[in-house]
Amino acid sequence: MIEVILAANAIWFGLGFHLFAFRRTIFAKIMVPKEHRETPVFETLAATGPFLGGFNFAFCVLSLILLFNLSLFPEEEQRIMLFAVIAIVHGSQFVANVPIALENRKGKGVWQIKGLMRFIFITDFTLMVANSVVAVIYA
Repeated sequence: MIEVILAANAIWFGLGFHLFAFRRTIFAKIMVPKEHRETPVFETLAATGPFLGGFNFAFCVLSLILLFNLSLFPEEEQRIMLFAVIAIVHGSQFVANVPIALENRKGKGVWQIKGLMRFIFITDFTLMVANSVVAVIYA
């Protein structure tokens, strides 16, 4: 089970890295409604993609290191911390979207949690729970 979760983390963070770093215009289009894409803010948001991609790359590498070398962290306390941190990473992405999703229910919100954004929202929640379960198992 742990290997599957680590592989899922690596894939998810790797996909995030690819989207933010190499497909940053697509990332910006997901976030910005069509009527606002001709503004300087759209380009500014797209330019933040590589910065966000760097964080995803770092967590992808960490997940791969853990997947292939979990023995580098033999102590249960070490593994609890690592999986708890990864759960927090996923959780922070999920929690940041909760107010937006609640606004969407009122017909508002800075962006819409639908389509790909809904998939991201659900996946981050699922991986947050999965990593939390592993941390609790080690506890």
